[in-house]
Amino acid sequence: MYEYEDPEQGVSVIQLNSELRHAQLELVSAHCATHQLRLRYSADDLARFGHRDLLRKSAEAASALHEFYRGIETRVLKPEAQRELFTQGTPEQVTGAVEWLCDYLRQQRETYFPKSEPLSASQKTALARYFRPRLLEQARVVELQGARVPVPDFLAQVRALGFDNVPDVQHMESLTFIDVIAFNERLSERALFHALVHTVQIQVLGLERYAELWVQGFLKGRAHYTVPLEIHAFSLASKFLRPLTETFSVEDQVLHWAAGNRY
Repeated sequence: MYEYEDPEQGVSVIQLNSELRHAQLELVSAHCATHQLRLRYSADDLARFGHRDLLRKSAEAASALHEFYRGIETRVLKPEAQRELFTQGTPEQVTGAVEWLCDYLRQQRETYFPKSEPLSASQKTALARYFRPRLLEQARVVELQGARVPVPDFLAQVRALGFDNVPDVQHMESLTFIDVIAFNERLSERALFHALVHTVQIQVLGLERYAELWVQGFLKGRAHYTVPLEIHAFSLASKFLRPLTETFSVEDQVLHWAAGNRY
């Protein structure tokens, strides 16, 4: 049964938000791909050597999207929120957020571990070119099949402090709880790869450092998909899905980013 925001117009709120969520995921992928271009090439190089038609179409699409979403933004944001969308937080709040994130990941791992299962033989085979065998043996997954990871109480407290742009955990495809991955709906190959990148990041960096970098990246970028840890996971998952992609080691990629202070 559909729920309607406006019975006269027959607007399905469920369908609308489903399509909006799909569009948002596509925008995140486009944002990550563009970020990779920005890291590798200067604007002058792109303007000089890029295919003119590709550049024109990309610029036109970006401008049209900006105009469309900006029009929506002016309708939904209050004037005071437009002046200040995000606060940076005190050092004590940042430290508390890092401690909470570590505790949350540990607690959720314990919650979902008994319900989880090892990766299947076919999944291990498909991912063996990118992850160490030990990690694939260790990782576990659980499909909630329409159920959702509960929203932690801490996020309500964070919003009350002015942090409006916190992640919407119930609408994320998957959440990585150290080495246990919970899927809000069904497991997909792309989401599994993305989640396993986070497992590697946690193993390489250590849980506390991972949490610290995640919080710092969120404060700087004001959204979870601008956190460098997330950008790297998105970019590697996109690389994994490319046709005829080359084999690469996720661990080596994470070590390279960590050594270069790119997180």
